[in-house]
Order: sequence, then C-alpha cells, then structure tokens
Amino acid sequence: MAEYIAALYDGLAVYRLPPPHNARRTMLDTQLTSTNLRTPKSAAIAGIIFSVLLITIFWLLRTSFPPQAAAAGPMLTERPQPIMTALSLVPFAGIAFLWFIGVLRDRLGEREDRFFGTVYLGSGLLFLAMLFTAAAVVSSIVFASTARPNHSMDPDTFLFVRNLAFDLMNIYAIKVAAVFMFSTSTVAVRTLFVPRYVAYAGYLMAALMLFGSQYLEWGFFAFPIWVLLLSVQLLVDNFRALPAQSSSQ
Repeated sequence: MAEYIAALYDGLAVYRLPPPHNARRTMLDTQLTSTNLRTPKSAAIAGIIFSVLLITIFWLLRTSFPPQAAAAGPMLTERPQPIMTALSLVPFAGIAFLWFIGVLRDRLGEREDRFFGTVYLGSGLLFLAMLFTAAAVVSSIVFASTARPNHSMDPDTFLFVRNLAFDLMNIYAIKVAAVFMFSTSTVAVRTLFVPRYVAYAGYLMAALMLFGSQYLEWGFFAFPIWVLLLSVQLLVDNFRALPAQSSSQ
C-alpha cells in the first residue's frame, strides 16, 4: 500500500505548478516597478501648484468673505465672484496635494518608516477632508444668498455657517496640518531625503500653527509656504540628479 501511494505521488509531481515567487517573476516585478511605474521627476511641481493655489484660496476668502452678518447679504449677492473663484480652486488644490504626498512616498521608498508614514499620510488625508468640508459649507451659504438676492440673510444662520467653516479650518485643519509638518520633518531628519534646514523650518512653522494659530490671523499661510519650500527643494534635487545619472551612463 505504501509503495502504491509513493508511485502515485511521483506521478502527480509532474503536474505540480512551479512556485509562485520564482526568480524570473521577481526580476520582472522589479523591472516593472522601477521603469513603468516610476514617478516622473517633475512630479515635485505638484507641491508648488498646491501651495500657490492654497495661498490664493485663503487670500481670496480672507479678503472677500464678510466678517459680520450685517454685511453678508450685500457682499455675497453683489460681489460673489472672488469667493466662487476661491471655492472652484479647492478641488484642484486637493488633487495637487494628493500628488504631492505620492511624491514624498516615492522619494522615501524603502526608507519610509511605517509609523511616521502612517501619521503623515493620515494627517494629510484628514486635512483634505476638512478643507473640502469647509469649502462645501462656504459654497452653500454663497449659493443660498445668490439664489434669493431680494431676501435678507438671517444673521444667526450666517454666524452658524461662518463659525462652522472657521472652526473647521482654523481649529481642526490647521492642527492636522501641523501634525503633517511635524511627522514629515521628523522623517526628513532621519532619512535626509531633503536638507535639514527644511525639516527645522517645518518644526518651527508647525509649532507656530499648533500653539499660536488663535493669536495670528494669517498663521495658516505657514503651511503652504513650507510645502512650497519643500517642493522647490525636491525639484532642485531632482534636476541635480539628472546630470549625474547621464554622466554615469
């Protein structure tokens, strides 16, 4: 009986599939990852686009959105264009920021720490969620005002909507952005994927946003300014690496 089972096993061995992770498949996967799916060098410009768009959005909203309910009706019905322009730029800023996060992860590669990688990825996604939510809240009050220009806006409703958008951005989103800056700066110090001065500037600006945002009305601009600094440095490093790669080949 044992000899019969052994012969049957040897016969079936011919039909056994090769191991799924053989050397040839590993080599093909490596080539696919390193060539076809590599992030382009110019992708760091996404951070620059995000910074410029976010600064423009905040500047338009700060200078155009009425601070008091008494001025809300006339300003929102007579001059809604700056606010609508700012709101229309928010989705493009969010897409650019997602691309910027992808650039960071591509730059780190195997050096990415799981803990800090989870923190800066999660905080970046939370920031985008709050940014989109605040933009939707502001757009709702603008559309409500322009749809009924002959009706005065309820001051209590305006104060509720304005405070909701203000709290989303200046209390929660700004703190999450500071966490993103802290975690990314820590990764930069440990891996040196950018010069240390960028990380130290990130620590300083993040502390300013985390503890001094309630005292500085324009403190939120520290976040896009730092992203702009980091993106410019990444772009410069990418262009510096091109001559070195061409000379080595």
